Amino acid sequence: QVQLVESGGGLVQAGGSLTLSCAASGRTFTGNTLGWFRQAPGKEREFIADINMSDCYTYYEDSVAGRMTISRDNVKNTVYLQMTNLSPEDTAVYYCAAAQTKYDEYAYWGQGTQVTVSS
Repeated sequence: QVQLVESGGGLVQAGGSLTLSCAASGRTFTGNTLGWFRQAPGKEREFIADINMSDCYTYYEDSVAGRMTISRDNVKNTVYLQMTNLSPEDTAVYYCAAAQTKYDEYAYWGQGTQVTVSS
């Protein structure tokens, strides 16, 4: 049974930083793509970044490039999202998801972790 468990969310002041973790279990993810998404209140879920678990190729949504960094630890089967210079607009529930490849539908999702940025 595949499980994705996010952690690391919380309350941070504007300009601060947070690092989210996504622990994946239930299978190996070699060659697969893991991604981060977020959903703010009243808004649609949006893509943030993804990473290939084998070649470490990454892709970012334009609005977060330079402020957020996705990385992975294959030994721990964990994906990270380092977030810097946070603003209240980054307040959202952040989700981790897994797909066969970056071109496939994300089939597995975590429960999400809340990030709140105060002004």
